[in-house]
Amino acid sequence: MYKGETILALIPARGGSKGVPRKNIKLLLDKPLIAYTIETALQVDFIDKVIVSTEDLEIAQISREYGAEVPFLRPYELATDEAKSIDVILHAMDWMEKKHGAFNLILLLQPTSPFRSSEDIKTALDIFFKKNAKAVVSVCEAEHSPLWMNTLNDDLNMKDFIRKDILNKNRQELGKYYRINGAIYIAEWDYLKQNKTFFGDKTYAYIMPKERSIDIDTEMDFKFAEFLINRYG
Repeated sequence: MYKGETILALIPARGGSKGVPRKNIKLLLDKPLIAYTIETALQVDFIDKVIVSTEDLEIAQISREYGAEVPFLRPYELATDEAKSIDVILHAMDWMEKKHGAFNLILLLQPTSPFRSSEDIKTALDIFFKKNAKAVVSVCEAEHSPLWMNTLNDDLNMKDFIRKDILNKNRQELGKYYRINGAIYIAEWDYLKQNKTFFGDKTYAYIMPKERSIDIDTEMDFKFAEFLINRYG
């Protein structure tokens, strides 16, 4: 409980992964990827419950070994490539509400962000309360300006690919842009159930450094994460 508000931390982890097979329990050096997120969540003593939503028995067993609760197995239709994240979240919220009653806040922690720290979670929650927010979402500075990006037609012609007013500007002149890094999502329980999105007029950003914003999606991401751990601990 934090400032009188009960908090449910939800870690969604399905068994299927096209980019890296069994990604969520693949070893990142000495422990499964999901273990990093579970251990970080458990370090935040004002989180009331840390649960994992999965359809996979092996992921469930490993999650329990590292201290998370797995109170249900997710329906298989919510563990496909086509399943929407919000439906997975709402399923977990509905299940927990029926068994334990509603919480005040939902904290979504994706297992593919192993470098997010307990201090990141605490700071994001502080922003939530200071801003009287409905939601907080973590971001980091974008690696490349979206002003240098566009779609391409089949003929690959780049006419108007970059706006004429920025053609000769350098990166520093384009201003800072931020991207969602996937590490932390916080929302009022009832707000998320009603609106089915973290994004609205009362959503605020928590800016994280790039080195803690790495999202593990490919084998290359795993290798880079291993390099960082070996280099910096």
